[in-house]
Amino acid sequence: MAKKQFKAESKRVLDLMINSIYTHPEIFLRELISNASDAIDKLCYLSLTDDKVGMQRSDFKIKLGVSEKDRIISVSDNGIGMTKEDLENNLGVIAKSGSLQFKGDMDKTGDASDLDIIGQFGVGFYSAFMVADKVTVITKAYGSDTAYKWESEGVDGYTITEWQKDGVGTDIILNIKQDVEESEYTRYLNHISIGQMVKKYSDFIRWPIVMDMVQPEEVESGEFDADGKPIMKTEYRTVEETINSMIPIWQRPKDEVDVEESNEFYKNLYYDYADPVATIRVNAEGTLEYKAMLFIPGRAPSNFFSDQFEPGLQLYSNGVMVMERCKDVIPDCFRFVRGIVDSPDFSLNISRETLQHGRQLKTISNNLEKKVKNELLRLMEEEPEAYEQFYGAFSDQLKYSICNNYGEKKDLLVDLLMFYSSTEKELIPLKEYKSKMPEEQKLIYFVCTDSIDQAESLPQAEQVRDKGYEILYMTGEIDDFVVRELKEYDGMSFCNITTDDLGFEGVESKEEAEKKQEENKELLEFVKDSVGEALSSVRISSKLKTSPVFLTTDGDVTIEMEKYFSMMKNNPVAQNVKASRVLELNAEHPAFAALKSAYDSDKDKAAELSKILYAQALLIAGLPLDNPTEYTELICKLF
Repeated sequence: MAKKQFKAESKRVLDLMINSIYTHPEIFLRELISNASDAIDKLCYLSLTDDKVGMQRSDFKIKLGVSEKDRIISVSDNGIGMTKEDLENNLGVIAKSGSLQFKGDMDKTGDASDLDIIGQFGVGFYSAFMVADKVTVITKAYGSDTAYKWESEGVDGYTITEWQKDGVGTDIILNIKQDVEESEYTRYLNHISIGQMVKKYSDFIRWPIVMDMVQPEEVESGEFDADGKPIMKTEYRTVEETINSMIPIWQRPKDEVDVEESNEFYKNLYYDYADPVATIRVNAEGTLEYKAMLFIPGRAPSNFFSDQFEPGLQLYSNGVMVMERCKDVIPDCFRFVRGIVDSPDFSLNISRETLQHGRQLKTISNNLEKKVKNELLRLMEEEPEAYEQFYGAFSDQLKYSICNNYGEKKDLLVDLLMFYSSTEKELIPLKEYKSKMPEEQKLIYFVCTDSIDQAESLPQAEQVRDKGYEILYMTGEIDDFVVRELKEYDGMSFCNITTDDLGFEGVESKEEAEKKQEENKELLEFVKDSVGEALSSVRISSKLKTSPVFLTTDGDVTIEMEKYFSMMKNNPVAQNVKASRVLELNAEHPAFAALKSAYDSDKDKAAELSKILYAQALLIAGLPLDNPTEYTELICKLF
């Protein structure tokens, strides 16, 4: 029979299919199995009203075959089959219904990958040509007495001939290409590879996907040993095995999936040894239909904060995996969330490997964002131990997300934050802090330090504690940045006890402190000159009660920020970020009296005392000494 030619535009699409549209050649099996499943769906639906079909639901299946020797892979179904006209229309004219639109858009862009043409083009079948140099289709349509063979070696065209076939359905036979330097096609020609591809992409197709598998079996050989016991021998038999799960766990009703089964599914899917702290089930109906099964882990993967971590949810459409890592269906602030989203409404590109950015995607992303936040709030209130486990693993992710994009997600995330309470001696949310504030308290007091012990010993905290006010101890690397981005919580401003006005009169009034500042102007300037460029200024403190000294800052950069940037050893810009340091002295402390006396009588000693007081302030602030040797010598000299 003479070879027929593809339509001109069909040849162009086919060439694109083979060479550029799909990025992962292995998805050819996904596409062929999906087509087989569709064919079975049609005949199964017809059987509900047509007794002549003569098949029960349990009779339907998709059978795979593989022969490394003959370099053949086959996909067979007992679905509705195709007539000669179907072969002409479905396999001879690619994208028949949308060819004019395709031609126009191709003229504009020159690239079919830019087009949202899924649903217009029946192109999945042609992915077979990525791995096969010849494709044969043998099919017999339901209600027809004649079978047909469609055969093609690619863009050169195809033939259709009458054939013989028992039973309705379709067999697709692929002659796999020979290996070339850049592509090893032989890797698909074994049962293990085929099984892995089914598990990855088509595990939840609703129909059984079967393969003939060779299994060993111990049988009696007919001979006996010296004791008269039969001698066993190993024989190999071929059995038909189902290799897909068929019904996905997320499609089953929630009350039919217990916690143990759900946790086991998560651990197997994501290679985690620990149970998730929470599982979220979503069954959305209406204008946008989708199901989701999300997991909130209790531990962060070792590469979570590196470029090697791949966030995103698995994307399924009608039980077929179309994307293994879709980043756009869950906001980046919740990139720790794992799970699956399954929807027949996804707008996919022609290869079904890329999700189109449309209304459906945005709607699902917004809905899942709310679901995750609500589940985390529920954990915080109802399962505090589970939430603390989660928070210990992912608090930095929440904090970084608050600081990203000029605080775009701060309103979403602020209620999920927890900080250590000076009174409760445990982590508490901001909501709890505010609910316990005395009526006269107008600010949320906090301090950023390296540790809880350091925060407890800070001299700046004495006056706040004396007022009976709770202080939040923030020990995270970027907590200072987080508070600066938040600015306030529920109408209450944050107050850093080391740098900000406390909002109440201290040991002495500001006026008194300013008066002493003027009275000791020359002494304070002397201290600054003695210490050197490390200090921007020296002043009398209104915050200190029992301690002689502490270090604070002026301007936007705090000491904690300077510490954070100093850790970026390979970033010269970060290394130059320095806080404007201010030394505050307690004018009522004996150390200040000694300093003042030395200034009046012995300037060299006063200079030494100035350096000692500055060094003490550095130690209290958790900063390294500029010159430990000099400090040690100065202390020894006092003795």
